[in-house]
Amino acid sequence: MCAAVALVAALLSLPAVSGAFGAGGTIATGTESTRAQTQAEVLGVGTPDLVLAVTVRDGGARPAVAAGAGVVARVLAGEPAVRTVQSAATGDPWLMSRDGRTGLVTVSLSGSDADRKEAALRLVPKARAAVPGMRVDASGVSWATAEIDQQGGADLLKAELWAAPLIVLLLLLTYGSWAAAALPLVVAMLAVVCCVPLLGLLAQVSDVSAFAVNAAAAIGFGLSIDFTLFVLARYREEHAKGTPRARALDVALTTSGRCVFCSAVVISSCLVALAAIPVPLLRALALAGVAVTLLAALATLTVLPAALTLLGDRVDGADPLRRLRRAPIGGASRFWRELARRVTARPVAAGLGALAVLAVMAWPATGLRLGAIDERTLPPTASAAGAAADLRGRFDVPPERVQVVVLERPGAGLGNYTAAVARLPHVGAVRVVPNPAAGRPGQAAHEWRPAVVLVAATVGPDTPQAGRLVDGLRKTPAPGPVLVGGRAAQITDTTDAVRGALPWVAVAMCVVLLAALTAFTRSAVAPLKALAVALISLAAVLGLIVWAFQYGHGSDVLGGFTVTGSLDASLLLFTLAVAFGLSIDYEVFLLGRIREEFDRGLGNQAAIVKGISRTGRLMTSAAAALAISTAAITTSHVTILKLMGAGIACAAILDAILVRGILVPAVMALLGSANWWKPAPIGRRRRPGARTATTEPAAS
Repeated sequence: MCAAVALVAALLSLPAVSGAFGAGGTIATGTESTRAQTQAEVLGVGTPDLVLAVTVRDGGARPAVAAGAGVVARVLAGEPAVRTVQSAATGDPWLMSRDGRTGLVTVSLSGSDADRKEAALRLVPKARAAVPGMRVDASGVSWATAEIDQQGGADLLKAELWAAPLIVLLLLLTYGSWAAAALPLVVAMLAVVCCVPLLGLLAQVSDVSAFAVNAAAAIGFGLSIDFTLFVLARYREEHAKGTPRARALDVALTTSGRCVFCSAVVISSCLVALAAIPVPLLRALALAGVAVTLLAALATLTVLPAALTLLGDRVDGADPLRRLRRAPIGGASRFWRELARRVTARPVAAGLGALAVLAVMAWPATGLRLGAIDERTLPPTASAAGAAADLRGRFDVPPERVQVVVLERPGAGLGNYTAAVARLPHVGAVRVVPNPAAGRPGQAAHEWRPAVVLVAATVGPDTPQAGRLVDGLRKTPAPGPVLVGGRAAQITDTTDAVRGALPWVAVAMCVVLLAALTAFTRSAVAPLKALAVALISLAAVLGLIVWAFQYGHGSDVLGGFTVTGSLDASLLLFTLAVAFGLSIDYEVFLLGRIREEFDRGLGNQAAIVKGISRTGRLMTSAAAALAISTAAITTSHVTILKLMGAGIACAAILDAILVRGILVPAVMALLGSANWWKPAPIGRRRRPGARTATTEPAAS
């Protein structure tokens, strides 16, 4: 009843909270580039959030283009959200195309990322209405963000509708009744729907983007099914042995329910650690991921037992796919038992073979290059992507290639500084902005005003050459303090911030993981083995992502996308954190079952074989359900969604089959009794006759 009330309340609150979500910036906060942008905007020059290309339809002359750009600039200058406006009407050659048919209006907006996105949505139609005889094409970060959010939300809805029938078929094949197959979907719907208003409340104190909500909803759908499958499978297994339903439910919650709790803690901790990285979108993704993970676990541990109690025998209704079933529901898998036997019989060969395959997959990760989201994550047919591509082809200095340098006290050395900057590699032109709009508040007329120097690069802002140019600008001797901004500086500062925070985030994640698994397994060795295997699996997933998206080898298979040569840091880290959590999720369930069999008296090898035979089919089904849910996202037209969906789907399948099916049992067989070793308390002596781990023949 409480769950039904919560679901109804969540559904009723959706319209109210839908407007609370922002944009979630992809640029790190508190960096030199952000300070440079703020200072430059005070001086009347800003890195543009919105770029409008005004084109004369009938091929008019430059004066007509400049006049049209001037009209648009005057209309937008009066808007409260607009901080600075620059247009081709001023005679700036950088804002006029080579053929003279298109002039630019660059707009710097005020407020948060969400405010800038909303302002762009308002201003573009107003600009087009101001010059009805001309074509106005929009691009820039804020306009691209608005299109990404709109396209991503629609694509995610279509993806889940496409995946739902396949997941239902998989659940029917796994559990054999409509009631049992419906329970994971009910839990998933409850967790995802209730997550949205919770995130709406969080959005009142933190920037939670609509994109992060959509992405977390897709992940939550898969995790909910994942958690539910493990508890439901153990319940069905115990009942198949003849255990009364009430007792079977107690056993399922004591064993698999404990695993769900541990997995939710580990996954949430991994995502919380990402919030330490100062990138707004990554923080939003982390918050949304934590919320939906905890709700999925809560619904699994409360709503599912209540539903099983109410359904009783009806949970095992007619099996519409009984003729396709090769093994009884709740029984051990013959395939996984035989695989585990072969692996544990030859652990060295099996382990080395699995490691070799994973190493080959991980190799492309050595060429990883981080970047930031821009309009190229949209399909080329999108208006923002098309307009930006047109600018790159028709303008000598596209706005994205302009570096904004603020000199606090230029003095007489300004000329020498600009001459030195002009000699730097990849600099096309340098100029000083004449007569800045304003000095600092309260500045006396006789004091030096800061100067703004614009540097036109000959390379794209996300290239390694642009990063070296930013470093060169910051190292060039200058007359006083210098702040370097612009798109290239923003990308450089963001990647530096991510790299700087990542080691501490990784340490925090590992500490929490080891603490949780030590408490769960009551072993000092098993958590270390789990961490090592998870890192190996994560490296393989990262290598596949780099190979498919950074190098572009997956474009044909995944429906085509623009290859930029770099990967967005926020979405990549979120995907890897989820993949890492999934690896530990499957490890927890597998270790829990093997430890359970070991505690019952089986030897190490026999416990491994029986544990895998009981969980192999289940992990495969859970991984398949999660892979279907996330792989459906690859049908999106947004590249970053393709990356997230493909990365998590590959991680689930790779981890459930190659890692848990071969690498883990091989390593555990080699470790033998050391798997369950833990330091004895000081002063405690081993009891006479206490069992040491033995190796028994694998149980049939």
